[in-house]
Amino acid sequence: MAEPTTDARVSPLGHLEERMRAATVTGARGVALTEWPFVTMVNVRVDPASEAADRIGKTLGAPLPRRCGDTAVSGPHTVAWLGPDEWLVLSQTEPTAVTAELRKALAGDPGSVVDVSANRTTLELSGPAARQVLEKGCPLDLHPRAFGPGRAVSTTVGPVPVLLWQVDDEPAYRLFPRSSFADYLARWLIDAMSEYRGPEVP
Repeated sequence: MAEPTTDARVSPLGHLEERMRAATVTGARGVALTEWPFVTMVNVRVDPASEAADRIGKTLGAPLPRRCGDTAVSGPHTVAWLGPDEWLVLSQTEPTAVTAELRKALAGDPGSVVDVSANRTTLELSGPAARQVLEKGCPLDLHPRAFGPGRAVSTTVGPVPVLLWQVDDEPAYRLFPRSSFADYLARWLIDAMSEYRGPEVP
């Protein structure tokens, strides 16, 4: 996914940009927190066995994922499974354009295509200690044997509901909280990162 461009909009976490930067830890126990604001997000609801689902998959360049945790990546689009008939499309494409294309693919069949870009923001937590930071407040088993690159599931981090996507095995994770909960989550993660500034306790 390309780095977001700056524009006149105000991101949900713009006021914490310096604090997130200052919280960065380097070295073997390194971890960093960054906001990726204004990512295009489109919620899709459709019967996965329908022709409309096939058309939407063709429009996106990959079939809609069918299992919990699965994602599909094609060009500028990443599609995450949210439920048996629900997906979140993350895209580098301008929201109006991708929403219009997907509504055209739905072609009036039962289902919905809704631009939810303003509903969530994106946090990226990365570095050697990123998994350990998340494990302080996430109930998922994040060990590589159970959760790895390409997996995306709805869960909680601290008390905040998020979609959690592991992007690579650095590891780097992207978290998608509701914008109204983003401040709390960012502060929670900054606090959870703080112990990694010191030496590891044997």
